[in-house]
Amino acid sequence: MRGWAGLVLLGALLFAQPLPAQILKPWGQPSADAPAASADSFGRDTPSGTVFGFLQAAQAGDTKMAAEYLQMSAARRHSDGEEAAIQLKLVLDRAFVGSLKRISTQPDGDIQNGNSPDRQVVGNLAAGDIEAPLTLVRVTNPDGGKIWLFSSATLQKVPELADELQAKQIEPRLPRFLVRYHFLGIALWQWVGLLLAIPLAAGVGWLLLKALLFPVRAWRAYRKLPNLRATNAVSGPWWLLFGVAAHRVMMGYLGLPLLQRHYYSRVFSVVAVIAVFGILLRLSSAVITRLRNNAIAAGRTGTGSLALMGERLIKVALFIAAGLAVMGALGFNLTTALAGLGIGGLAVALAAQKTLENLFGGISVLSDEVIRVGDTCMIAGRLGVVEDISLRSTRIRTQERTELSIPNGALATMNVENFTRRDKVLFNPKLGLRYETSPDQLRFVLAEIRRMLYEHPKVESDSTRIRFASFDDSGLGLEVSSYVPTTDFAEFAAIREDLLFRIMEIVNASGTGFAFPSRTLYMGQDSGLDKAKSAVAEQQVEHWRNEKQLPFPDFAPEDIAEFRDSLAYPHPESARGQDPKNSR
Repeated sequence: MRGWAGLVLLGALLFAQPLPAQILKPWGQPSADAPAASADSFGRDTPSGTVFGFLQAAQAGDTKMAAEYLQMSAARRHSDGEEAAIQLKLVLDRAFVGSLKRISTQPDGDIQNGNSPDRQVVGNLAAGDIEAPLTLVRVTNPDGGKIWLFSSATLQKVPELADELQAKQIEPRLPRFLVRYHFLGIALWQWVGLLLAIPLAAGVGWLLLKALLFPVRAWRAYRKLPNLRATNAVSGPWWLLFGVAAHRVMMGYLGLPLLQRHYYSRVFSVVAVIAVFGILLRLSSAVITRLRNNAIAAGRTGTGSLALMGERLIKVALFIAAGLAVMGALGFNLTTALAGLGIGGLAVALAAQKTLENLFGGISVLSDEVIRVGDTCMIAGRLGVVEDISLRSTRIRTQERTELSIPNGALATMNVENFTRRDKVLFNPKLGLRYETSPDQLRFVLAEIRRMLYEHPKVESDSTRIRFASFDDSGLGLEVSSYVPTTDFAEFAAIREDLLFRIMEIVNASGTGFAFPSRTLYMGQDSGLDKAKSAVAEQQVEHWRNEKQLPFPDFAPEDIAEFRDSLAYPHPESARGQDPKNSR
């Protein structure tokens, strides 16, 4: 019921709001919007000023001032003007058909087909079978300038319309105190009807909502499906919309005065706008949330993040549209507002180029799904885990546990290396053997390391390669290249360690050693190479040569098939021993 209490409060505020400045300015004070020579002290410069000025004067009980808005001679205005003003007020309150907010606010009025420029039809008067146009005419003010008045043709029809309305008035049948006392221009009995209509309209709105949702919920209950979250989310705004619509219908039978009816229409329009945009806001939020959850469940986290960003943008757009709609309902000139919004938007766009660049950069990053939350990436030379992708920036938790924030606009132009997306890890160490190594020793090392890589169950054999690559400054360069079929870096690190130990053992078994990565001059006795091991290695290579089985450029295919995956991994001496899960 807080919404209905707010409706009553808003209605009271709007009923009590002042009229435009040109209507309320003191007598004799010229308008600030027009030259003093053409200003009218009664605000009759425009058709809207004439209608609102008359209604306010008549509602305040100042019938003498109200008569100044009627097209009459001075003598007739003095004798019959006040009575004519009272009758016209009665007819406008009960028989006016039209919209006050559509009456022109321009001194020259609107161009109407079939009417002269000095004549405006601003509505119709209808009571029973009697109808008459409500017409304003533009005449020359004796004090100077042009003013708008209720035409004499309309005034001639007013007595007949008033008689028809008085015959159907309900006030004579009500207690006198309910008719006599007024608050904010509304009789006490009308206030009672207006307040009683609020809970009644709330009940009607609730029934309409239940009737609307019953088929949907009955069908889902029959199919044993859960209730739609979107349906529950928009129930409140729908109830408000149905309630204010029912209250508006009830007020049509209450016969509020025209001026208060005009303000009530503003209240109704504002609340209806709030209800409609509340429905759109909650419905869009529920739909996007469901799409986002489905995308995340399917593994498309980038799409889920993009949906979250889209939801924020839709909310901003809906709030702006709702604000413009409320301004229009309150009678503001939206043409001026939209023009100002366009100019202001251009100025904001120029002033916030970097912000917009980051916004569209974030959309680009999320839509392309280059990175996702939780990915391990190398960005701007820094390795870390992506923790969040927001509208302005992407935040990364680095290896040093610091938080690195990168603007999305800059991120969209950077080279991003995503380690999470790799399907296997490259094992690519560079080896250097001492220059004292003989060619056969080198062949032994190459063949044994190549064989070990073929035998290892955690190395991809098809991509395995080890070659004598170069003569480096400090030694003979060997290049190893093979893939380890895992995406877990911790597992790769353990496999890499095992491979490096095995390479050390092979190099040590060959009788040679690793080259020092330096140019240090040693002034001492060098024990030299291990002659016994060198002889064994050379004999093995000589045996291959005699048997015509030198494994260069590679082992024979039948040999590879024979010893492929024959090594024990992990090493038999490892604490883990032979792990069946790790063998292929």
